[in-house]
Amino acid sequence: MQVSRIRALRGPNLWTRHTAIEAVVSCSEQECSLEHLPGFEEQLSRLFPAMGALPVPPADGKLSTAHALERVTLALQAQAGCAVSFSRTTPAPEEGVYQVVVQYSEEAVGRLAFDLACKLCQAAQDGGSFDLEDALHQLREIDEDVRLGPSTGSIVDAAVARGIPYRRLTQGSLVQFGWGAQQRRIQAAEVDSTSAIAESIAQDKELTKKLLQSAGVPVPIGRPVEDADDAWAAAQEIGVPVVVKPRDGNQGKGVAVNLTTREQVVAGFEAARHFRDDIMVEKYLPGIDYRLLVVGNKLVAAARRDPPLVIGDGQHTVAELVAQVNADPRRGEGHATSLTKIRFDDIARARLAEQGLNEHSVPTLGQRVVLRNNANLSTGGTATDVTDEVHPEVAARAIAAALMVGLDICGVDVVCENIARPLEEQSGGVVEVNAAPGLRMHLSPSFGKGRNVGEAVINHMFPHGDDGRVPVVAVTGTNGKTTTVRLISHLLRASGQRVGMTNTDGVYVNGRQTDSGDCSGPRSARNVLMHPDVDVAVFETARGGMLREGLAYDRCQVAVVTNLGAGDHLGLNYITTLEDLSVLKKVIVLNVANSGMAVLNAADPEVAEMAADCPGQVTFFAQDEHHPVMAMHRVQGKRVVFVQDGHVVAAEGARVVRIPLTQIPVTRDGTIGFQVDNVLSSVAAVWALGVSWGKICEGLASFESNARAVPGRFNLFDHKGATVIADYGHNPDAIQALTSAVLNMPARERSVVISGAGDRRDEDIRQQTRILGMAFDEVVLYEDACQRGRVEGEVVALLREGLQGATKTRRVHEVKGEFKAIDLALDNLQPGDLCLILIDQVEEALAHIAKKTGSS
Repeated sequence: MQVSRIRALRGPNLWTRHTAIEAVVSCSEQECSLEHLPGFEEQLSRLFPAMGALPVPPADGKLSTAHALERVTLALQAQAGCAVSFSRTTPAPEEGVYQVVVQYSEEAVGRLAFDLACKLCQAAQDGGSFDLEDALHQLREIDEDVRLGPSTGSIVDAAVARGIPYRRLTQGSLVQFGWGAQQRRIQAAEVDSTSAIAESIAQDKELTKKLLQSAGVPVPIGRPVEDADDAWAAAQEIGVPVVVKPRDGNQGKGVAVNLTTREQVVAGFEAARHFRDDIMVEKYLPGIDYRLLVVGNKLVAAARRDPPLVIGDGQHTVAELVAQVNADPRRGEGHATSLTKIRFDDIARARLAEQGLNEHSVPTLGQRVVLRNNANLSTGGTATDVTDEVHPEVAARAIAAALMVGLDICGVDVVCENIARPLEEQSGGVVEVNAAPGLRMHLSPSFGKGRNVGEAVINHMFPHGDDGRVPVVAVTGTNGKTTTVRLISHLLRASGQRVGMTNTDGVYVNGRQTDSGDCSGPRSARNVLMHPDVDVAVFETARGGMLREGLAYDRCQVAVVTNLGAGDHLGLNYITTLEDLSVLKKVIVLNVANSGMAVLNAADPEVAEMAADCPGQVTFFAQDEHHPVMAMHRVQGKRVVFVQDGHVVAAEGARVVRIPLTQIPVTRDGTIGFQVDNVLSSVAAVWALGVSWGKICEGLASFESNARAVPGRFNLFDHKGATVIADYGHNPDAIQALTSAVLNMPARERSVVISGAGDRRDEDIRQQTRILGMAFDEVVLYEDACQRGRVEGEVVALLREGLQGATKTRRVHEVKGEFKAIDLALDNLQPGDLCLILIDQVEEALAHIAKKTGSS
């Protein structure tokens, strides 16, 4: 069994809406059926008992080792604690080759699981051994390392529940919610609206106290200190017991509480100095440590925090009791679990010494042994939910503290005897205000009810009904994608919206190009969705990107499928038939929002059939209003766009809007058929987005098919009284559409310049010149810059074969190089002639033609 390619599909794709690993697996003749591998299944079950049953056998009844690999990859992730459920294995056209697809929750985990599954299957086949525990340990370890922590994870989960899209911007906890101009960002439990000034204030505990005091919030008295002697002096001024802590700290690091002697204060000062240089001493407030979580202007959760401790049983040492507590599966290292393991360090040993104990002591039955003075969860403390017990006055003080500092999400530490009574009645107070507070004590408290604080954060960032999305228009098809994308974008900009657009020419944001090259894939689309100046996004969605990574978004508001025709690029990446291509292109239709619209070509049978799988509504377009699909859809009162009496007509029920083709320059008064189709689909798309008809008409009237607006798409030039057309048409359907358009234009003689893309099938290359041979008097063949796997002269030979028996062509030239071919054709033109140049290097060729014709 050999793996020749592994891809990570990071969005909705050909197989599933889930993220998934896709691999191409080649099996030997024996491996194609497990019946030819006696004992393999038994060995596999022995090595991995929890794997479960193998997939249901396919139609031919034969399960291969690829199917076993699929099952093992999924089961390894499930056993490691990952939420995965989808997998599939499909035979490729080649004998013994399979495409294996397995869902992942974290890409790194999915890749490792696939690698380990390969080794496990090989071990089963060879009768060898496999260390399953180590494999699962590796998977859990990497999952722990790369997945979001509990605080950020809870906010992301709440966003997903609300239908708000998210994207991790780093391997850490920086996350973007929403798209474009509607986006918001968080870093752990800190939101983007929190100012750096507010965070700085919260870190300065002395300044925080002063501000809270001025707002009438009870706080303990205290002051900064210079050294250990000054710390003791401050303690005497304030009156013991006191707290010594860093002036700027977090997670309880370096905090020593309830100090009464000089030795304790000096030791606390030195411990604090390990974390920060600036130290402060303040009055110790007796009572219980509480954490109150404020989001916006609401108290959303509260927890009582107890310090790490063990209870004696009269038999075990302190160290043994700690080991028993740490054995709780809820306790781990860091913040990934609901509780943190209790640590034995100098602070713990010093706290034991204060109680006359050490780690080898055996506490009496029921004796409470405290290992730290502070109750922070990150040092092994526990939390008990008390949200429902908080007195309204205490809640008001916590909210006032958060607002005074300026924190949107704030952890307010309160010390008092009873959280159900006002602080002023019991000498309680606010001892700290924390930016980016940990949420796990509220999500999964040691005792009591967990609170959905992630939902509170999301509701604060996105008011009810706001999903953080900007409309996404996805455009796919065989031909017309780029022009349609550009026209839709133009119409949206004409309506006053800021548009992010991707196509095969580049990335554009509000008319400014931000990237160049073929940008019709998911990476470019993700970049647009990150841009804060985008109100609506329009994406050319090419087959390559969908196969390589899937979609860049979970759903779109409008999906446009221009056409499929006879298909293009067939035979590549296992897309061998028109049906295969249709299944792939349908991915954008499958992922239309329930409130969205699919815009489908009614005259293309494969495209029209996609309507049945659209979760939203459908608008059909076609030039012929009487096409059966159009007629049926219109009778049902649904949206259709067609041509009637020289007008583009948009109809829905009794409502009809008519736009004269004479007012749409790109169609040349309706004579260029494929441009009419592009207009119909574009009008349907912006209609679905609610653009007014007045703005649509204005946009159509101002859009022209020139090299600036739509480079390489039916760009017209004048040269010596002749008409020159430059186009990037590169498949039989495009050539047929261009030929039909050219025949509608008057000309003394017609000539064409053409090469062929080497990654097309032989018959597709021949068919292009077969079509041209029936319409053009002169044909100039050239070999383009990249033959895409073909040997020199092979493509030109196929093009010449297509011209055999041509009914119109009388002269054929062969030229080495695109620009030489263009020069030859232009030099031969006479007044009244028409020349179609099928360019390869779009920008360079257009610049060359413009210079040659004096249009630059």
